[in-house]
Order: sequence, then structure tokens, then C-alpha cells
Amino acid sequence: MDRFEDLARSLAEDKAVVRACATPAPWHLAFVAPALAMRDAHPSWGLPRLDTAGDVAAWLGLDVGDLLWFADTHGLARHRRDPRLEHYVRRWLPKRSGGARLVEAPKKWLKDLQRRILHELVERIPPHDAAHGFRRAHSILTHAASHAGREVVLRMDLEDFFVSIPAARIFAIFRAAGYPAEVARLLTGLCTTSSPPDAGAPVSAAPTVAELQARHRARARYASRHLPQGAPTSPALANLCAYGLDVRLGAVARSAHAVYTRYADDLVFSGDERFVRWPAKRFGILVAGIALEQGFTVQHRKTKLMRAATRQAVTGLVVNRAPSIPRRDFERYKATLHNCVRFGPESQNREGHADFRAHLEGVVAWVRHVQPERGARLAQLLDAVSW
Repeated sequence: MDRFEDLARSLAEDKAVVRACATPAPWHLAFVAPALAMRDAHPSWGLPRLDTAGDVAAWLGLDVGDLLWFADTHGLARHRRDPRLEHYVRRWLPKRSGGARLVEAPKKWLKDLQRRILHELVERIPPHDAAHGFRRAHSILTHAASHAGREVVLRMDLEDFFVSIPAARIFAIFRAAGYPAEVARLLTGLCTTSSPPDAGAPVSAAPTVAELQARHRARARYASRHLPQGAPTSPALANLCAYGLDVRLGAVARSAHAVYTRYADDLVFSGDERFVRWPAKRFGILVAGIALEQGFTVQHRKTKLMRAATRQAVTGLVVNRAPSIPRRDFERYKATLHNCVRFGPESQNREGHADFRAHLEGVVAWVRHVQPERGARLAQLLDAVSW
């Protein structure tokens, strides 16, 4: 609890506490501040000095009234029926693994405010070293490279990673950064949202019990104030909120002679024969328990144990030796470019990319980044395409 005066008032009015105080038995009352799972604020971070709501408004180029409108600390936007008055545009997108996720994209004015908060404040607070997602000099490649050439790779996945982070945890981040409660509440309001009551996830015509349970959990998370998937600030803030998770999982991994890294909701552990001797089921239960204590839920159906004799894949890259593009994907890229040379690029744009050339250039650049020699072969084909 951040507001200790409210805590003191509640204790003073509690009948059980009053009775306990009246007894002759010795007793002791202590106020313990909640342990925030991240580093203490440090001057080298260079965070902006914000002491009041007026400071926040001036920093963002707003007046206080507009700041309160965008922050919506009382959650009034959730009950607005006119979409023009809402700060987010919401749409459901299907997941490749089944189900759907709600993308909550902030409108232009709020997105601009969030980008400033991200670049001038949130990005300056360092996450844990195990986090490889949404960080400079870190990527899917660095995440996968940490597990290349291992005897065993264990991959686990967190459910509704962004949405499962409530506003209270974001408030704690800003408080730990040294901001007063009023400022922390405004910054939290600018970076979180709650969805309308009718924003339930779509389900199949004949949903299973697991699908109905997941839908119920998702509705509860969306209805409360949470990190929106689609806001510029959400990935970096999620990394900070997962700091305690990373600390504990890193310690567990070291005790099992394993390496641990995380890319967003993707948890990966790998090790040699000493890690192999750990029962995978027991280790998975331990990880799931730690995640639950840290406010996250593991999707057990996505847990995958990969030994060296099988294909080991981490975030789409094969890591049995060095990180590499899967052979099937590389052959598909090569065939597409070859057909572009023979039959023209229009014949190969089956997915309807608005800028097919830019799409292919991005694919080639990615392959060159992971495997320069293979990427060079694709680049030669791309240069031969007649646009």
C-alpha cells in the first residue's frame, strides 16, 4: 500500500486491532513497504524532474485539464458509448496458436504522449539482463543465440502477457523511479486503459472448457485497468514489471545449471547434461509457481522440451548449432524470389502486401542479419527482379 496514512486510519478503526491493543500481552506493529522488484532510482538514469501535475502537464505540452482527460484516472472512458470520445481503437486479431487477442491502439494524440514518456522516461530505466525483447542491441537473434548448441532447450509461454499486468504494478514502477503518488497516478493513467464491458473475446462455435476459462480470465483482465497491447509504452513497461520474475527465474536456472532468457512472453531455459538430469516436469512446475507468485500465468499446453537429437527452435530460429533460418522458410523465400524473376513480382504477392518490394527487402535483410551467406544468395535474386 502506497498511502500509509490510509493504512494507519484503517488500522485505527479496525475493531480487532483496537481489542489487541487493549490487551496486556506485548505486541509490535510494523509498517513494511512493498518490495518493488527493480533497481532503486539512480541519478544516471536522467529521468525528468516531475513533482506535481502541473510539471507533468508542462513536460507533455498540455494544460492540466487536458492531462486529466488523457490520463482518465477515474476510468470514465470505459463507460463512454461514443467511439469519438475514447482514447483507443480496439480490434480483435486471431492468434496463430488459436483464439484471439485484443489490440488496443491509442489514437494519435495519446500515442504521441506515450512515445515521449517512453523515450524520455521509461526507456531510461534498465530492465533485467535476461530480457531480450523491446530493447536496444537486443533482438530475437540475441535471445535465440543464448541457447544455441545446448543439450536441452525448454520453452514456456506466459498467458496474456501485457493484459495480465494491472495498473497497480505500473504505478509501483513510477513510484520506484522516485515520483510522488500524484505524478505516478497520472503517468499510470496515460499508459494503461480498461476496456468496455462488451469487449469479450470471440470464441468458437463449440468452445472447450479450457477456451471458456481463458475467455473468462481475459474478460476480467480487460475490464480492469491494464497495459494495452498496442501502446508504445507497453513493451518497455512490461519488461520492468517482469524484473522480479526475471530475477527469480534466473536464480532457479543457475541452480539447475541452465541459462535463462525472456523475449516478451517467451521463457526459454537451456543447459547441458546437468540440466538434463533435472526432471522437466518438476522444473516446469517450479517455473509456473514462481510466475504465478509474480502475477503471471504459464500456458502449459505451449510448454515444449527439445533435446539435441530433435529440432530446437526459439522464436522462429533453429538453435541446434548456431541460430539459423529454418530450412523450409529459406526454401520458400528463395522460391518466391526465383518466381519473381521468372514471372514478375505481381504473380507472387499472394498475401496482398501494399508494398511487396519493401516486404521482400525486409525478408532478405532479416536473413542476412541471421545468416549472411544465405542472405547474400537471396539478395542476388532480389537484384534480378524487374520492378
